[in-house]
Amino acid sequence: MLLPGRLKNILRGSRTGDESPVPPAANGSSHRVPVRRAASQGSASTRLSRGLEEFFAHIRGQSGLHILDLGGATQQNVTFITNLGHRLCTEDFLQILGDTFGEEDTVDQSNPGRIDYFLRQALDYPEDHFDGVLVWDVVEYLEPPLLNATIERLRRIVRPRSYMLAFFHSDDKLQAVPFYTFRIQEMNTLHVSQEGARRPAQLFNNRSLEKLFGQFASVKFFLTRERLREVIVKV
Repeated sequence: MLLPGRLKNILRGSRTGDESPVPPAANGSSHRVPVRRAASQGSASTRLSRGLEEFFAHIRGQSGLHILDLGGATQQNVTFITNLGHRLCTEDFLQILGDTFGEEDTVDQSNPGRIDYFLRQALDYPEDHFDGVLVWDVVEYLEPPLLNATIERLRRIVRPRSYMLAFFHSDDKLQAVPFYTFRIQEMNTLHVSQEGARRPAQLFNNRSLEKLFGQFASVKFFLTRERLREVIVKV
């Protein structure tokens, strides 16, 4: 179940009055069909997640933390995080990506003005604001200029010694990869629903991920049965 947009603003707190217009996307349209919110087109499964377990192990025993979820608001994740005593901010990252650049797989993500606009829409938070980020699989679809700017913005808005959890497909020969909705069942368990397929901007191996997160304190990898590489990044 998805949360209405107004509830997202209540959870986030600081943007309820933001009425800045969305510029036309790359193909000239100012109205985009949602990217991630399509009806499920693939399988769903519940599985253990060592990356999620490590993410929650870091914040276990604490309360009142600020957590950012880039997969969009789902009732299950909101309930789970807030029941732990934390505040959850949500961004439908792929929706904002489609609104800003268009949804075609070959759009240009190198325009500096549009990159700046995208970051203001998706990651407009103060420095050292968050105690953890659930990145999920969303940054696979970013071309290098936008990807590097996004990772740098994440580094700035997350507090030192906090953790981020990101997923990357491990098969570097795929022309299109599934994209998913992730719902938290337990501290070490995810319900994973495939929402469709999409061409990744690039695919990563361990070495390229270490380079991508080279400005962070550490990077740790876990390989899943869906051929997803779970990555725990310590800021």
